[in-house]
Amino acid sequence: QLQLVESGGGLVQPGGSLRLSCAASGDTLDYYAIGWFRQAPGKEREGISCIGRSGRRINYVDSVKGRFIISRDNAKKTIYLQMNSLKPEDTAVYYCAADFRLTDGCLLVAHEYAYWGQGTQVTVSS
Repeated sequence: QLQLVESGGGLVQPGGSLRLSCAASGDTLDYYAIGWFRQAPGKEREGISCIGRSGRRINYVDSVKGRFIISRDNAKKTIYLQMNSLKPEDTAVYYCAADFRLTDGCLLVAHEYAYWGQGTQVTVSS
């Protein structure tokens, strides 16, 4: 059973940066697309970035394009989300999730993902 644990959240000032990590255990990551989602209070969970099995197929939601960078290291079983130029509206609980796929690619659709981490809080405030 794949398990995911996020880390790296915290409090940061607007314009600052954070790097989130998602550490996997219990299975190899080679056959999983990984997505990052976030949920702010009172709002629905939002898919913000995902990366396919190979690391070559990547998607971003428009609101984070040019600011966030997703990457993966299958040997370390870890996925990263580098978040730059953070804004107050980026404040949310951030989750990573895994989708077992027979092909490369990924979708920013929560119901595609069967395995979820517990989330890490990111707060952007001065």
